[in-house]
Amino acid sequence: MRRVVSILVVIAALGAAVVLMGAKSGGGQSKTIKIAFDNAFGLTSGGDLKIGGVKAGSTTGFSVSNGYPPKAIVTAKITQPGFTSFRKDASCRIRPQSLIGEYYVDCQPGTSKQPLPNNTVPVNQTQSTIPQDLLQDVMRRPYRERLRLIINELGTGLAGRPQDLNAVIHRADPALQQTSRVLKILGNQNKVIQNFIVNSDTVMTQLAARKHDVARFIVEADKTSSITASREQAFQAQWHKLPAFLAGLQPTMAKLGNLADQQTPLLSDLHRAAPDLNTFFKRLGPFSQASRPAFKSLGQTSLVGRKALNDSRREVDQLAALSASAPQLAKPLRQFLQTLDDRGRSVMDDPRAAASAPPAPDPTAYHKGQGFTGFEAFWNYVYWQTLAINPFDSVGHVLRGLFILGSPCANYQTGAGYNSDPKVKALFDKCSSWLGPYQPGVNAKDPTGEVKSSSSNQASSKSLQGRGAPESKPAPGQPDISKPQITLPPEVQQLLNTLKVPGTSPSLPQIPGQLPQDLQQTLQQLPQNLQQQIQSLPLDQQIQALQKLKSGTSSGTSIPGLGAASSQNSSSDGQLLNFLLGQ
Repeated sequence: MRRVVSILVVIAALGAAVVLMGAKSGGGQSKTIKIAFDNAFGLTSGGDLKIGGVKAGSTTGFSVSNGYPPKAIVTAKITQPGFTSFRKDASCRIRPQSLIGEYYVDCQPGTSKQPLPNNTVPVNQTQSTIPQDLLQDVMRRPYRERLRLIINELGTGLAGRPQDLNAVIHRADPALQQTSRVLKILGNQNKVIQNFIVNSDTVMTQLAARKHDVARFIVEADKTSSITASREQAFQAQWHKLPAFLAGLQPTMAKLGNLADQQTPLLSDLHRAAPDLNTFFKRLGPFSQASRPAFKSLGQTSLVGRKALNDSRREVDQLAALSASAPQLAKPLRQFLQTLDDRGRSVMDDPRAAASAPPAPDPTAYHKGQGFTGFEAFWNYVYWQTLAINPFDSVGHVLRGLFILGSPCANYQTGAGYNSDPKVKALFDKCSSWLGPYQPGVNAKDPTGEVKSSSSNQASSKSLQGRGAPESKPAPGQPDISKPQITLPPEVQQLLNTLKVPGTSPSLPQIPGQLPQDLQQTLQQLPQNLQQQIQSLPLDQQIQALQKLKSGTSSGTSIPGLGAASSQNSSSDGQLLNFLLGQ
């Protein structure tokens, strides 16, 4: 089991690496390459350029090389991403596209580790085409006479140039080129062939010792061949699709090779992490065993949670109805929070804000002439207020506070009678000496003009209540400022008002497949046996019966069998049910 888990982890890591490498190398821009041909017959500007059988671009121009003998230079533009990586051994050839004389360039990107030099495919890696219509016209006059003249003069024209003729024949006929490659491979593998011949005697000896197994293999191969022959058409269709599949697979395999090369550092790191992964999986077994009771308890909890979710369906419906007006509240809230976090709306210039502000280009970066944001000002108040009442230094820690117990200075005074009553003046001089000689509204004129005259102060002093008196109420028409004043959006306030009044709850969307809320209440008021009979009916008949029952009871109409149904009488239940269904 541990080995399987380890293999799955390695496969997941490789898959993640493939995705990351693919995401890193994804996309791409267009690329222009040049292809040298002996003969560019049939190609046109705008013709198709296929790479590995996939259309990846088009031919854009033609020119002639300056060397001798001159070659046709075809300029092609690759527009499809993922096909721009041409290697040093890339090859191209001209192929016929249709029977009406259309041709295209088919290239293979190559597998070499070195890139294509100068983005140019040399002529020794290209193959030109021989048009079929020209071959068919050879036997027609006057072409056959001209061919005879060409053949007669071929020896003279190619005298002293056998190497050039050999190279042209190899490039003109792909079969000869492939044959040369096969012979070269066989020549490089002569040692392997020699060892194969020497070891074949050992193989034949082993086969002779197990001739019964060989015979059984031949019999089973005959059966397999018979089954394969019976599915000839399916195999034939599969083999017809194989060349196109292989042609499209070549660019992918080239990319996979590049990916494998780039994965070497990742696999090295994974190899170094293998001991830690082994330790992790060893410890994972006891952990999984210890977690079984927790999962069993979680399963039991899910049963209770499902019931709770079913019971909270009405609350969820109310939240759904309430959330419809949530965007109207969210937009002003968002604007309010953005305003609090906008340094451009600071009320005063404070250079101290530069110390805690984030650096540019953050939107809340500090600029000259600005101060703290609303959020910073709020937290600064909390911070500085805490420091103000909690001084701490090398000497000690002091919590500042003022407590007045059993003193005439403990009561709150408004200043009434300060100028007329000597006792009040003496009390103020004793208790408020720390305020200084100038107290606006008490011993000096209030510059705002909002302080009442001394006569009004004296009148109001008569209405002051002593300690232990009932709490005074606000004046008629005035809000009670001693309590929080909460202002809600109109939609939320309207919803809360309807929830406070029974029978005025907002209408909620009906859930398909269930009875309306009012009919469910009517059903719950019926006897148990009658509830079961109604619930066994289809939903439309349930609604019909309950609506008729509800309208009859509300209008005072006599319903046959309703009184008897409460006594658990099956015949009365059937009579009542037939009446409700109109039968």
